[in-house]
Amino acid sequence: MSHAQRQPGDFQSLPVIDISGLFSQQKGERLAVAEQLGDAARNVGFFHVVGHGIGEETRRGLLDQARRFFAQPMEAKMRHYIGLSAGNGTTRHRGYVPEGEEVPEKGKRDLKEAFDLSFELPADDPAVIAGTPMLGPNVWPDLPGFREQVYAYYQTAYAVGRALMRGFALALGLPEEHFLKDVTRPPSQLRLIHYPYNPDAEDAQGIGAHTDYECFTLLLPTAPGLEVMNGKGEWIDVPYRDDALVINIGDMLEIWTNGEFVATSHRVRKVKEERYAFPLFFACDYATTVAPLPQLVARDGEARYAPLKAGEHLYAQTIHTFAYLQERLATGEIHLPDGARDTATLGQHARHPQVDRETP
Repeated sequence: MSHAQRQPGDFQSLPVIDISGLFSQQKGERLAVAEQLGDAARNVGFFHVVGHGIGEETRRGLLDQARRFFAQPMEAKMRHYIGLSAGNGTTRHRGYVPEGEEVPEKGKRDLKEAFDLSFELPADDPAVIAGTPMLGPNVWPDLPGFREQVYAYYQTAYAVGRALMRGFALALGLPEEHFLKDVTRPPSQLRLIHYPYNPDAEDAQGIGAHTDYECFTLLLPTAPGLEVMNGKGEWIDVPYRDDALVINIGDMLEIWTNGEFVATSHRVRKVKEERYAFPLFFACDYATTVAPLPQLVARDGEARYAPLKAGEHLYAQTIHTFAYLQERLATGEIHLPDGARDTATLGQHARHPQVDRETP
């Protein structure tokens, strides 16, 4: 199959879309927002959204709890080490991620720490009992209000993600609920990320160029530092807005749309200041098979991507990224799933490999 993905435009700035109309009872208002979403997804793959309905109190509660957690001594944080969520041949993949645990690019350590959680499923859920990776109950630190305030943000942002999924369906000329049949209890991960003050930032690696594995990402940042790559291979700064979420298309929507929507490469700039970021990686259900939509294949004359199994792809990419899973893979305790595939050719950084080595 050819892999001639649509190229993003030579954009120099990101669109700002008021998505409040997605929550309207009037379909015309929802369609008007969907048209803007479609334009941004096709031509940029990255955009700001306002009118999302996530109140300042909810956002402030998330940030306050993140600060409290990361301010603890390392010993206290490591009681919730993400590697402890592994066992019985699988992993829930929840908990504290210390600096250096992630190596998204060979030889490049990410200078950050994180706390990961996901869609809450009880331990007696059939999928959890069956040992499905990435599913299960969350790990919650014993900090007053942490669970309540952090999961309140998760639930609100997840609802915004479902609204965006309806908007993307409308933008593609599909029934509004088309994608939501595959979004019932997904491994959609929320990360609380802390970038400590780094006086040596000029020589340090942030998060290297990548696309996100899932359908799309809803990012709540607290400071500048994000850059995206346009169709010319130029790095474009994402300005910080305290009233906006940053949305970017991920691998699965690019594949589902046969390349009509673009998964845009991005990276975190190397800066000295301490900052936080809260991405919610909006995924589809673990068992979903993601393949180019038949309507788009008929229009394009070919399927530009092979199908993949969403959960197995996500699990495989996670194994490749996290040291504790690499260790378990090496000992034979876990195995790479069969339904994954290499997406190293997705994103502009794969087509402009020399650009990521340039200093921002």
